[in-house]
Amino acid sequence: MAASQAVEEMRGRVVLGEFGVRNVHTTDFPGNYSGYDDAWDQDRFEKNFRVDVVHMDENSLEFDMVGIDAAIANAFRRILLAEVPTMAVEKVLVYNNTSIVQDEILAHRLGLIPIHADPRLFEYRNQGDEEGTEIDTLQFRLQVRCTRNPHAAKDSSDPNELYVNHKVYTRHMTWIPLGNQADLFPEGTIRPVHDDILIAQLRPGQEIDLLMHCVKGIGKDHAKFSPVATASYRLLPDITLLEPVEGDAAEELSRCFSPGVIEVQEVQGKKVARVANPRLDTFSREIFRHEKLKKVVRLARVRDHYICEFSWPGAVPGVVAHACNPSYLGG
Repeated sequence: MAASQAVEEMRGRVVLGEFGVRNVHTTDFPGNYSGYDDAWDQDRFEKNFRVDVVHMDENSLEFDMVGIDAAIANAFRRILLAEVPTMAVEKVLVYNNTSIVQDEILAHRLGLIPIHADPRLFEYRNQGDEEGTEIDTLQFRLQVRCTRNPHAAKDSSDPNELYVNHKVYTRHMTWIPLGNQADLFPEGTIRPVHDDILIAQLRPGQEIDLLMHCVKGIGKDHAKFSPVATASYRLLPDITLLEPVEGDAAEELSRCFSPGVIEVQEVQGKKVARVANPRLDTFSREIFRHEKLKKVVRLARVRDHYICEFSWPGAVPGVVAHACNPSYLGG
């Protein structure tokens, strides 16, 4: 029985010890364990695999992928980072820039601004094509000049009161339709995702006047095309108390983990520790600094249970769904 439990732990858990990590490699391949049928079976995979959405809003998504290997979870992460196309600033034509920000730095900042546009409606620009057309290019104009505010108080030192247009935001970017784009895209659909991104600061007499060309691309070519801000996954924590922990030791145990992981309850007048929500733990392994507590807790991770967390600026709505659609991905 003990041998069977040891095999199950080796197959299904990554164990974190005081001085190392055990069972880090996947070992459930055909013929490795006597009495286990680890041959690939499509029906068994479909039965065991599931996706559980934990949290979702307009800018982030957290879900669990259960019943898969690290290679699949990482492939999904890589697809989101590098294969889902978006629109981003590629060319910047600077007519005038007297701000403190150098032209090349300004162009770099503009390239990182997320653009609200459906990339499915555009084609990839041909290599060597400098002009662009309505089917592969979006054009924005940025023209801002800073002046003094004639109505500002004489004793004021607040730049917001002294100057007009001293801060250049993405709201100052104006979409210039090419060809029949004005007929294809309703007003307000082509724009920066956020209108309050600070681009540069000016002082009276300084001016920024430039033209931007946005093209379709993927994160594999340049990070500015990546539709996600962060894309990560981690194995589900599995925390087991090997014996009851009571009294002051229970309080001390709860402080060794992230808030919400260990809960201290009153049971028959005694403080008793219990594992409440192990997925909140970051595995700092603080427990191993306490001689009396490190022997009563087993830290592990579930090998085939991945907690996936993604966030994005909103340039591509439904970005995770697009990552599952091969026809949408770039190549």
